[in-house]
Amino acid sequence: MSIFEPGQIRDIDLEQEMRSSYMDYAMSVIISRALPDVRDGLKPVQRRIMYAMLQEGITAAGRTKKSAAIVGEVMKNYHPHGNTAIYDSMVRLAQDWVMRYPLVTSQGNFGSVDGDPPAAERYTEAKMSPIAMTLVEDIDKDTVDMAQTYLADPDILEPTVLPALLPNLLVNGATGIAVGMATNIPPHNLGEVSDGVVRLIDEPETTTEELTKIIKGPDFPTGAIIYARDLPAVYGTGHGRIVMRAQVDFEEASDGKEQIIVRELPYQVNKARLLTNIAELVKDHKLEGIEGLNDESDRNDQTRIVIKLKSSARRTAVLNNLFKHTQLQLTFGAIMLALVDGRPQVLGLKAMLQHFIDFRRLVVTRRTRYLLAKARDRAHILEGLMKCLEHLDEVIAIIRAAQDERTAQRGLEERFQLSERQSKAIVDLRLGRLTRLEASKIREEYEELIKEIAHLEDVLGNPRLVDEIIKEEIAAIRKKYADPRRTQINQGEVELNEEDLIPREQVFVTLTNRGYIKRIPLDQYRAQHRGGKGVVGARRSNDEDYIAHSTTANTHTDMLFFTNRGRVFRLRTHEIPDVKRQAKGIPVINLIDLDQRERVTALIDMEEFSDSQYLVMVTKLGQIKKTPAAAYSSVRRNGLIAINLQGDDELNWVRRSSGGNELLIVTRRGKGSRFTEKEVRPMGRDTMGVGAMRLRAGDEIAGFDIVNPEGHVLVVTQNGFGKLTPMSDYPVKSRNIQGVYTVDQTAIPKIGEIVGMRVVEDLSEELMVISTSGQVIRLPLDQVRVSGRQTRGVIIMRMDDDDRVASIAGVGAAGSLDA
Repeated sequence: MSIFEPGQIRDIDLEQEMRSSYMDYAMSVIISRALPDVRDGLKPVQRRIMYAMLQEGITAAGRTKKSAAIVGEVMKNYHPHGNTAIYDSMVRLAQDWVMRYPLVTSQGNFGSVDGDPPAAERYTEAKMSPIAMTLVEDIDKDTVDMAQTYLADPDILEPTVLPALLPNLLVNGATGIAVGMATNIPPHNLGEVSDGVVRLIDEPETTTEELTKIIKGPDFPTGAIIYARDLPAVYGTGHGRIVMRAQVDFEEASDGKEQIIVRELPYQVNKARLLTNIAELVKDHKLEGIEGLNDESDRNDQTRIVIKLKSSARRTAVLNNLFKHTQLQLTFGAIMLALVDGRPQVLGLKAMLQHFIDFRRLVVTRRTRYLLAKARDRAHILEGLMKCLEHLDEVIAIIRAAQDERTAQRGLEERFQLSERQSKAIVDLRLGRLTRLEASKIREEYEELIKEIAHLEDVLGNPRLVDEIIKEEIAAIRKKYADPRRTQINQGEVELNEEDLIPREQVFVTLTNRGYIKRIPLDQYRAQHRGGKGVVGARRSNDEDYIAHSTTANTHTDMLFFTNRGRVFRLRTHEIPDVKRQAKGIPVINLIDLDQRERVTALIDMEEFSDSQYLVMVTKLGQIKKTPAAAYSSVRRNGLIAINLQGDDELNWVRRSSGGNELLIVTRRGKGSRFTEKEVRPMGRDTMGVGAMRLRAGDEIAGFDIVNPEGHVLVVTQNGFGKLTPMSDYPVKSRNIQGVYTVDQTAIPKIGEIVGMRVVEDLSEELMVISTSGQVIRLPLDQVRVSGRQTRGVIIMRMDDDDRVASIAGVGAAGSLDA
């Protein structure tokens, strides 16, 4: 293909021409438009806006000027692009939800966090912000190179970079898309970055890991929360992901319903778009449990989004689903790309700080040279003036005798060996400066200049003095402009798993005699008075089934299942089905691998497994053993041996202990034994244990618990009788004896054998009593009579003729949901 040019025809290769032209275009975009310079952290248009405002006197100390005038000045002399691009860049520099430390002070509508556009440039005004002045400080002292603008006018120059006392690239961050590359640098806290600069100057061998202890992470202008897990990779390699989450808390509305309050949004989230997205997800039934949505943010961009929940909603589950499906959780893709000597480079944290320090060293050195030259020049002039003052009469005579100014200068130069500049200064000297006072001032100024020259020469000859100046200047900026961190850094994990979507709540877990298990929110049971009939807690699967075991737990704790055969299984509590109160649940064999005729005889919830905590087990025939809880940390669905059993013995009770407690064991026929746990030595899992209590013929263990010396012993019998006995009524004896009486032996035919015992520490707790027919009553313990060991107690649950008490459980303080 041929291209015609005036006067000639030139043959070119089209492919090569396209490659060359595209590369020229790409480099122009990269260098001249899209990427910031590592030294001042500004793109060309931002730098030109700052310089144009400085040249026009639109500084922090002055008044704001029309944005249109500023844009016009930038476009006229410096930036060869449209006014829209310039104005958009200036608006971004003024938005305090975009810039951590805005470089432009705005007047008028400059947009909002909802994505509202700014008013037209003819309506708004702007000027440099106070902190922006630190970017241009000393620009008139030959600190940076000046270059011709696109006008190619030698009288109109622009800086290739600003002197930048402020480490702007890290402090305000940057974002930009070039050709084939992009940058996305998060903003940081000025105080932390300043401390990092000082640390790296003092200790150049400081590692990136050590720097991250000072510069802890991004500090976004909108606050919110970030997770620290990926920060080492981001700061080490210059790229990576940073997970951001909104800052939220919970409030109770006037109607008693709960509300999620969003107070801070992740960086760059459009609030209006977020609200629309949440509303659409609720409408499409992808977000459940939300009743209302309202934006109560104020005009000062103080965020307050109110998400009202339904009465049946579980706030943790709703919140986790909001994090999962909306921009309340967002990933910031960090790419710390900047221009270094005109070439794009991805930089780690240390490299970015080091480039800034190197640049500041160059700026301080150039400024020092400039000041030294000015000082030397002024000293040279003062030396001539002092010679004049020493021979004042002769100088006056030479000047008076001269025909013109130039002749007077030559006469002075020849007589006193002066330079042309010195003689010119003497000739221009006002008569008023020939007084003795003025002569003294000139000498004082000269002496100060000599000291200043010596200091400046020392600075140029000693790099350590240059570093001290940099540290002093960065400390001054820190003192004036640094503010507290806005973004909270969370050291925990952020990935949402299935458990995160399960609400953390107190539940009541029941297991029937025939092996049906379920969990129910604890608040579904209402408190009743002593003697009530209770509410239906579960339907019997047949006439013979009843609730055999029950406990309270948290959905996020582990549940251990101990069986009559001495085995133990482990599940997370939330894995137990959540069903309606009247539902019977599902067979427990669907959750754990039980053998035929093996049944669960004890449930215990575990928040942690440690060597300092023990599990104490008691069997039906009076054997006892204790094992460190850590031994059960690896229990799986197929189970492990918890205790070795002999003959027809069964494992029925398990309690947590500290290793030094006292224990209380009660039999079905009303005998009780209290002894210290130290009489039971720790054993491994696969052991039998030792004797806990000697039983009379036909008797079995009815209950076992940890002793609280200030507490009470609660016993409940088959026929609904119960009582509280002070623990002090039970003497401390030895292990493996028959014990003392617990109930009136003559009353056993009427009240029935003991079916449950537990130690009560606080009489404000509540008691749940479950019958074989599935009736459940919940009553405050302070309604149960306190009486001695050898008494029958009072009726706490009225029984039908064919009904009996099956089991009991405690549910914490009255009116509370805590177990």
